[in-house]
Amino acid sequence: MSAGLEEASLRHKCGVFGVFGHKDASVLTALGLHALQHRGQEAAGIVSFERTYPTDTKNKKSRDNAYKQIRNSAAPATGRLEVEYDATDRSDEEQPTETFHIERRLGLVGENFGKDGDAIKYLKGSAAIGHNRYSTSGGVAQRNIQPIFADLKLGGFAVAHNGNLTNAETLWDSLMQKGAIFQSKMDTEVILQLTAHSKESNTVDRFLDAIKQIEGGYALVCLTNKKLIGARDPWGIRPLILGKIPNSNPDEQPAWILASESCALEAVGAETVREIENGEVVIITKNGVKSHFPFPKKEPRPCAFEYLYFARPDSIMHGRSIYEVREELGRQLAKEHPVEADLVAPVPDGGNPAGLGYAEASGIPFKFGIIRNHYIGRTFIQPTQDARAGSVTRKHAANLHLVKGKRVILVDDSIVRGTTSKAIVSMMRNAGAKEVHFRVASPPIKHPDFYGVDMPTEKELLAANMSIEEMQNWLGVESLGFLSMEGFYRALGEETYDPENPKFADHCFTNNYPTVLTDKRNAQNKVDQQNIFDRDRD
Repeated sequence: MSAGLEEASLRHKCGVFGVFGHKDASVLTALGLHALQHRGQEAAGIVSFERTYPTDTKNKKSRDNAYKQIRNSAAPATGRLEVEYDATDRSDEEQPTETFHIERRLGLVGENFGKDGDAIKYLKGSAAIGHNRYSTSGGVAQRNIQPIFADLKLGGFAVAHNGNLTNAETLWDSLMQKGAIFQSKMDTEVILQLTAHSKESNTVDRFLDAIKQIEGGYALVCLTNKKLIGARDPWGIRPLILGKIPNSNPDEQPAWILASESCALEAVGAETVREIENGEVVIITKNGVKSHFPFPKKEPRPCAFEYLYFARPDSIMHGRSIYEVREELGRQLAKEHPVEADLVAPVPDGGNPAGLGYAEASGIPFKFGIIRNHYIGRTFIQPTQDARAGSVTRKHAANLHLVKGKRVILVDDSIVRGTTSKAIVSMMRNAGAKEVHFRVASPPIKHPDFYGVDMPTEKELLAANMSIEEMQNWLGVESLGFLSMEGFYRALGEETYDPENPKFADHCFTNNYPTVLTDKRNAQNKVDQQNIFDRDRD
């Protein structure tokens, strides 16, 4: 979501999930979102689609009662909405009622869609899409929770979006000039508006027309009354994977699943079919899966931060185990920056796999020198800097018995602002560590992101403003070492790093962005694209 239709702060993230052709579609969606909870904790939403027939006595209801239910359930305070249609492709006696059920709530998935919540019982139907939100566009408000839904000329259309559009502001202005009315401050709504304004004759072509106009990194799941649609940006920056749950009747279609990560497929008992290709659009109907490729073919450049930080360790991306990649990052780090010490202590939880790899390669014992309180959220995804800074000491504690009098190597996955790192070094000193060495399992982060990572501005990035020696002195450590780009690429399974032909979206390290940054360019090259959206639209 665009770092801009809000003010910014290194949040990424959102998770998306979709189901087509399963009687418990919304339950599976809630379970999938729960498995993707690490991708965003501010809010969650599910839209389901239900079709019932007059002959279905179990679901039969009069039209008057249906309208009454719609009015009663359209409660802004709870984020509940139902939108109902008459289908016209059958005789009057057999006309079904088609209903989109919409539940969008602030808070965690389990709090809102678990067994103790009331939302899931309203989400009937055999198809659904869902979204976990960490806002990189629009801020935290009921109207900015996804999926978003609208009545288009050809019927209801819901969309959920992981990523960021780099030309959202430009498109927003163009659409406003044409009379578009926006209900949120999310760049996701730009996609909905483009679909609505398309002159194409059917829903799929309208959607394809819309995404041909957007730029950036994105993974989309969309729902209509007959289709589940998935789409991935031309570079494959944001992840999307296809899975299925086989039908007990081999002659029937399986239930099809779309998800941000493979761990979500496993959570609902689905088989992994394949990753959606970069630039691919999949249309899932009762007849199966059909692919469209509306963009010129490009070599994929998936987001480096998925491997380094965002994805859950048990996920698989592009055939690579996230956990094994992170361990290998630590091994490469040990080869590049060896140092004599008594123990390797990871900064939990992000530094754990890299710490294990470092310890294995160096022969230095791996110890949990820092204990994490798992009931405090990650500082990386705290909405404000004050919240991040205040949560560091509540979140970590030194393991005094292990650390006192020892030479300690701290291993973390990254240094962004350095706030947490500096606090942890101070904590080690206070615990009596004899020496503190800091090792970072990524290259220095020097440049902001515009593709769905809540990256600080360049002036807030520690490595963009200090040399290695200056950062070492500022952190207060005996030595500081970052992984090289060559080591980073080796850990990801590449033989070499070619800056002229990057295999990943590694722009935060290199300033080599995969796409044109249209809004940034149109804002007279302002340092921070987030500033583009500062004007108040409330």
